[in-house]
Amino acid sequence: MAGVQAGAPAVKRSLVIAPQWIGDAVMTEPLMRRLQARGERLTVGALPWVAPVYRAMPQVAEVIEFPFAHGGLQLRERRTLARQMDGQFDVAYICPNSLKSALLPFLAGIPERVGYLGEARVGLLTHRLKNPAKGQRPPMVAFYSSLSGDTDVAADRPQLHLDTATAVATLRVLGLQRGGYYVMAPGAEFGPAKRWPTSHFAELARQLTLPVVLLGSGKEAELCAEIAQGCTSPGTLPGATTTVINLAGKTTLAQALCVISATRAMVSNDSGLMHVAAGFGVPQVAIFGSSSPLHTPPLNAAAHVLWLKNDPDYQPPLDCAPCFERICPLGHTRCLNDIPAARVLPFL
Repeated sequence: MAGVQAGAPAVKRSLVIAPQWIGDAVMTEPLMRRLQARGERLTVGALPWVAPVYRAMPQVAEVIEFPFAHGGLQLRERRTLARQMDGQFDVAYICPNSLKSALLPFLAGIPERVGYLGEARVGLLTHRLKNPAKGQRPPMVAFYSSLSGDTDVAADRPQLHLDTATAVATLRVLGLQRGGYYVMAPGAEFGPAKRWPTSHFAELARQLTLPVVLLGSGKEAELCAEIAQGCTSPGTLPGATTTVINLAGKTTLAQALCVISATRAMVSNDSGLMHVAAGFGVPQVAIFGSSSPLHTPPLNAAAHVLWLKNDPDYQPPLDCAPCFERICPLGHTRCLNDIPAARVLPFL
């Protein structure tokens, strides 16, 4: 074939089975970078709600949206897709620990299947990594990057990139200008013990001198509506604005990525969109409550993390944190309620 030198090694065709959460998807980007740098052609298989994250990774040659619903083996659908993939891939990297995520590469007969041990899937994997015990798992970026077989993964930082023309067109449709607004993402899928109070978000928004864009899924529309309602009172700083653009449930994830990539700064809880902001390297404030920034920090030089657990001036100390519970088991949620808007404002 013209342009190919005789004896040149064949390009390894790699399938990456993506995690199902947005934040985890972002944290797999360094793995993609490592695999692509050593000459592998990457196809990512992802559920539709995380697929746009992989389209913001230039290392990924192709994204396949899996036709699977959340939960259940859906064995018939996996077998059908496996037949279509037969002979197309040399290796599969399986990011989730679930049994069902390892089924497709096995059924497709992919010769090398790399993943962590878990959920009785020993026979589905050809290259098995020991799953660290609970409490000993490394930060998630390193956890995923280790699937590459490399050992020097601690310094990896996710990096996302968007096509400039697409981003500009999206901002124009939404009536936004690059750097001309702040983003607030008040949701956290896991539960209220990870959510800074909406009243605090509203108090902060009232003190900002640029419009505030609220982002979230349809499930978070009520949270964002509460913030918008709370911004109807006058601002407390000279020149403050109460302009709020509530886009919760009104954008696709691809549009939300464009909005975040062009913001002046973003304020969020520990959530998937927090990791998106980190991937774009935008200034951000990440507010942690029941979870820990030691495990899933925003890996971004422009990030400021607020977590009362490691604040020596906060009294009494938060001996209960991190609890990793959906709802505060003690009923006070001090870890979030006691972070005032005044603590966030200096970083914006």
